[in-house]
Amino acid sequence: MTTASTVSTSAMANLASITRTSAAKAAIQPKGSDAMGKSDFLTLFTAQLKNQDPTDPVKNEAFVAQLAQFSQLEATTNMATSLTQLATSMQGDRITSAAGLIGRSVTAAGLPAVLSGGLAVSGTVSLPNGASSIQLDIFNAAGTPVRSMAAGSQQPGTPSFTWDGLDNSGNTLPDGVYTIAATATVAGAKSAVPVNMTATVQSVSTDAITKDLSIQVQGGKSIPLASVSSFGG
Repeated sequence: MTTASTVSTSAMANLASITRTSAAKAAIQPKGSDAMGKSDFLTLFTAQLKNQDPTDPVKNEAFVAQLAQFSQLEATTNMATSLTQLATSMQGDRITSAAGLIGRSVTAAGLPAVLSGGLAVSGTVSLPNGASSIQLDIFNAAGTPVRSMAAGSQQPGTPSFTWDGLDNSGNTLPDGVYTIAATATVAGAKSAVPVNMTATVQSVSTDAITKDLSIQVQGGKSIPLASVSSFGG
Protein backbone atom coordinates (compact mmCIF):
# COMPACT_ATOMS: atom_id res chain seq x y z
CA MET A 1 0.00 0.00 0.00
CA THR A 2 2.91 2.28 0.87
CA THR A 3 4.55 1.55 -2.51
CA ALA A 4 1.42 2.48 -4.47
CA SER A 5 1.20 5.75 -2.57
CA THR A 6 4.85 6.54 -3.38
CA VAL A 7 4.35 5.89 -7.13
CA SER A 8 1.28 8.08 -7.17
CA THR A 9 3.12 10.92 -5.43
CA SER A 10 6.05 10.66 -7.91
CA ALA A 11 3.71 10.71 -10.87
CA MET A 12 1.99 13.80 -9.53
CA ALA A 13 5.39 15.47 -9.03
CA ASN A 14 6.38 14.70 -12.63
CA LEU A 15 3.05 16.05 -13.89
CA ALA A 16 3.53 19.20 -11.85
CA SER A 17 7.03 19.61 -13.29
CA ILE A 18 5.71 19.33 -16.84
CA THR A 19 2.97 21.82 -16.08
CA ARG A 20 5.41 24.35 -14.59
CA THR A 21 7.77 24.01 -17.58
CA SER A 22 4.93 24.56 -20.02
CA ALA A 23 3.74 27.54 -18.04
CA ALA A 24 7.24 29.04 -18.09
CA LYS A 25 7.41 28.62 -21.86
CA ALA A 26 3.97 30.18 -22.32
CA ALA A 27 4.92 33.11 -20.12
CA ILE A 28 7.99 34.07 -22.15
CA GLN A 29 6.57 33.38 -25.61
CA PRO A 30 5.41 36.63 -27.26
CA LYS A 31 1.83 36.53 -28.42
CA GLY A 32 1.47 36.18 -32.17
CA SER A 33 5.16 35.28 -32.63
CA ASP A 34 7.10 32.02 -32.91
CA ALA A 35 10.46 33.72 -32.33
CA MET A 36 12.55 32.80 -29.28
CA GLY A 37 15.48 34.91 -28.19
CA LYS A 38 18.52 34.12 -26.05
CA SER A 39 16.86 35.18 -22.79
CA ASP A 40 13.80 33.05 -23.60
CA PHE A 41 15.98 30.02 -24.20
CA LEU A 42 17.87 30.53 -20.92
CA THR A 43 14.59 30.88 -19.03
CA LEU A 44 13.35 27.58 -20.43
CA PHE A 45 16.74 25.99 -19.79
CA THR A 46 16.63 27.06 -16.10
CA ALA A 47 13.03 25.89 -15.73
CA GLN A 48 13.99 22.52 -17.15
CA LEU A 49 16.81 22.17 -14.61
CA LYS A 50 14.54 23.11 -11.69
CA ASN A 51 11.73 20.78 -12.65
CA GLN A 52 13.56 17.66 -13.76
CA ASP A 53 12.93 14.44 -11.86
CA PRO A 54 15.79 13.97 -9.33
CA THR A 55 15.50 10.18 -9.73
CA ASP A 56 15.87 10.45 -13.52
CA PRO A 57 17.78 13.65 -14.37
CA VAL A 58 18.32 14.78 -17.94
CA LYS A 59 21.77 13.81 -19.16
CA ASN A 60 24.41 16.51 -19.46
CA GLU A 61 24.90 15.64 -23.12
CA ALA A 62 21.33 16.71 -23.87
CA PHE A 63 21.87 20.14 -22.32
CA VAL A 64 25.16 20.57 -24.16
CA ALA A 65 23.49 19.62 -27.44
CA GLN A 66 20.70 22.15 -26.83
CA LEU A 67 23.21 24.90 -26.10
CA ALA A 68 25.21 24.02 -29.23
CA GLN A 69 22.07 24.12 -31.37
CA PHE A 70 21.05 27.47 -29.98
CA SER A 71 24.56 28.89 -30.45
CA GLN A 72 24.53 27.72 -34.06
CA LEU A 73 21.11 29.28 -34.66
CA GLU A 74 22.23 32.56 -33.12
CA ALA A 75 25.40 32.60 -35.24
CA THR A 76 23.38 31.93 -38.39
CA THR A 77 20.96 34.75 -37.54
CA ASN A 78 23.83 37.17 -36.91
CA MET A 79 25.46 36.11 -40.19
CA ALA A 80 22.22 36.72 -42.10
CA THR A 81 21.97 40.20 -40.59
CA SER A 82 25.58 40.96 -41.52
CA LEU A 83 25.06 39.73 -45.10
CA THR A 84 21.97 41.93 -45.44
CA GLN A 85 23.95 44.95 -44.28
CA LEU A 86 26.79 44.04 -46.66
CA ALA A 87 24.38 43.69 -49.59
CA THR A 88 22.87 47.11 -48.82
CA SER A 89 26.33 48.66 -48.67
CA MET A 90 27.38 47.00 -51.94
CA GLN A 91 24.18 48.22 -53.63
CA GLY A 92 25.12 51.78 -52.73
CA ASP A 93 28.62 51.23 -54.10
CA ARG A 94 27.19 49.84 -57.34
CA ILE A 95 25.05 52.93 -57.89
CA THR A 96 28.01 55.20 -57.13
CA SER A 97 30.20 53.31 -59.60
CA ALA A 98 27.49 53.26 -62.28
CA ALA A 99 27.07 57.03 -61.93
CA GLY A 100 30.54 57.30 -63.44
CA LEU A 101 29.06 56.06 -66.74
CA ILE A 102 27.03 59.24 -67.22
CA GLY A 103 28.36 61.06 -70.26
CA ARG A 104 30.14 57.96 -71.59
CA SER A 105 29.10 55.96 -74.64
CA VAL A 106 27.77 52.42 -74.43
CA THR A 107 27.01 49.80 -77.03
CA ALA A 108 24.06 47.43 -76.63
CA ALA A 109 21.29 45.72 -78.55
CA GLY A 110 18.00 47.57 -78.77
CA LEU A 111 19.41 51.09 -78.49
CA PRO A 112 17.99 53.76 -80.81
CA ALA A 113 19.94 55.35 -83.66
CA VAL A 114 20.29 59.04 -82.90
CA LEU A 115 20.78 61.20 -86.00
CA SER A 116 22.40 64.51 -85.10
CA GLY A 117 24.10 67.25 -87.12
CA GLY A 118 24.00 65.24 -90.31
CA LEU A 119 26.61 62.84 -88.96
CA ALA A 120 26.57 59.19 -90.04
CA VAL A 121 25.31 56.54 -87.63
CA SER A 122 27.26 53.32 -87.13
CA GLY A 123 26.42 50.01 -85.50
CA THR A 124 26.96 46.26 -85.66
CA VAL A 125 24.79 43.21 -86.26
CA SER A 126 25.07 40.01 -84.20
CA LEU A 127 25.46 37.00 -86.52
CA PRO A 128 26.63 33.99 -84.50
CA ASN A 129 26.00 31.68 -87.48
CA GLY A 130 26.81 34.08 -90.27
CA ALA A 131 24.29 34.80 -93.05
CA SER A 132 23.93 34.46 -96.79
CA SER A 133 22.44 37.98 -96.85
CA ILE A 134 21.25 40.66 -94.48
CA GLN A 135 18.79 43.56 -94.72
CA LEU A 136 18.63 46.67 -92.55
CA ASP A 137 15.36 48.61 -92.22
CA ILE A 138 15.35 52.07 -90.64
CA PHE A 139 12.21 53.60 -89.12
CA ASN A 140 11.53 57.12 -87.89
CA ALA A 141 10.00 57.98 -84.50
CA ALA A 142 6.49 57.42 -85.92
CA GLY A 143 7.41 53.88 -87.01
CA THR A 144 7.44 54.73 -90.73
CA PRO A 145 10.16 53.00 -92.78
CA VAL A 146 12.51 55.58 -94.29
CA ARG A 147 15.48 53.56 -95.53
CA SER A 148 16.40 50.00 -96.46
CA MET A 149 19.93 48.72 -96.96
CA ALA A 150 21.07 45.25 -98.03
CA ALA A 151 24.36 43.39 -97.80
CA GLY A 152 25.60 40.06 -99.15
CA SER A 153 27.13 37.06 -97.46
CA GLN A 154 28.46 37.63 -93.91
CA GLN A 155 30.83 35.56 -91.79
CA PRO A 156 29.88 34.67 -88.18
CA GLY A 157 30.57 37.59 -85.85
CA THR A 158 29.43 41.19 -85.55
CA PRO A 159 29.82 42.91 -88.93
CA SER A 160 29.55 46.69 -88.82
CA PHE A 161 27.41 49.03 -90.90
CA THR A 162 27.06 52.78 -91.39
CA TRP A 163 23.94 54.78 -92.20
CA ASP A 164 24.57 58.13 -93.83
CA GLY A 165 21.30 59.70 -92.62
CA LEU A 166 19.65 59.64 -96.05
CA ASP A 167 16.28 58.14 -96.98
CA ASN A 168 15.61 55.81 -99.92
CA SER A 169 15.35 58.82 -102.27
CA GLY A 170 18.70 60.26 -101.21
CA ASN A 171 17.19 63.06 -99.14
CA THR A 172 18.78 64.09 -95.84
CA LEU A 173 16.54 63.14 -92.96
CA PRO A 174 15.98 65.48 -90.01
CA ASP A 175 17.82 64.98 -86.72
CA GLY A 176 16.01 62.71 -84.32
CA VAL A 177 15.66 59.21 -82.93
CA TYR A 178 15.41 56.32 -85.37
CA THR A 179 15.10 52.56 -85.00
CA ILE A 180 17.14 50.06 -87.00
CA ALA A 181 16.00 46.46 -87.47
CA ALA A 182 17.99 43.68 -89.14
CA THR A 183 16.83 40.53 -90.90
CA ALA A 184 19.32 37.80 -91.76
CA THR A 185 18.89 34.94 -94.20
CA VAL A 186 20.48 31.75 -92.91
CA ALA A 187 20.08 28.43 -94.77
CA GLY A 188 17.23 29.92 -96.76
CA ALA A 189 15.27 31.04 -93.67
CA LYS A 190 14.85 34.69 -92.65
CA SER A 191 14.94 35.76 -89.01
CA ALA A 192 15.41 38.96 -87.00
CA VAL A 193 18.87 39.45 -85.50
CA PRO A 194 20.05 41.93 -82.83
CA VAL A 195 21.36 45.32 -83.89
CA ASN A 196 23.95 46.88 -81.58
CA MET A 197 24.01 50.67 -81.45
CA THR A 198 26.11 53.15 -79.52
CA ALA A 199 24.59 55.93 -77.42
CA THR A 200 25.55 58.31 -74.61
CA VAL A 201 24.44 57.53 -71.04
CA GLN A 202 22.31 60.30 -69.54
CA SER A 203 21.27 58.80 -66.19
CA VAL A 204 21.48 55.70 -63.98
CA SER A 205 18.66 54.20 -61.88
CA THR A 206 17.96 51.12 -59.78
CA ASP A 207 14.79 49.02 -59.62
CA ALA A 208 13.04 49.35 -56.26
CA ILE A 209 12.18 45.63 -56.14
CA THR A 210 14.89 43.71 -58.01
CA LYS A 211 17.67 46.25 -57.26
CA ASP A 212 18.90 45.80 -60.85
CA LEU A 213 20.70 48.78 -62.39
CA SER A 214 19.43 50.46 -65.56
CA ILE A 215 20.83 53.23 -67.71
CA GLN A 216 18.99 55.82 -69.77
CA VAL A 217 20.60 56.92 -73.02
CA GLN A 218 20.00 59.51 -75.71
CA GLY A 219 16.50 59.27 -77.09
CA GLY A 220 15.00 58.34 -73.71
CA LYS A 221 15.64 54.61 -74.07
CA SER A 222 16.23 52.73 -70.79
CA ILE A 223 18.02 49.36 -70.78
CA PRO A 224 19.47 47.04 -68.10
CA LEU A 225 23.12 47.74 -67.39
CA ALA A 226 23.80 44.00 -67.76
CA SER A 227 22.79 44.17 -71.45
CA VAL A 228 25.61 46.58 -72.35
CA SER A 229 28.23 44.85 -74.50
CA SER A 230 30.91 47.55 -74.43
CA PHE A 231 31.75 50.98 -73.01
CA GLY A 232 33.42 53.91 -74.72
CA GLY A 233 34.95 57.19 -73.66
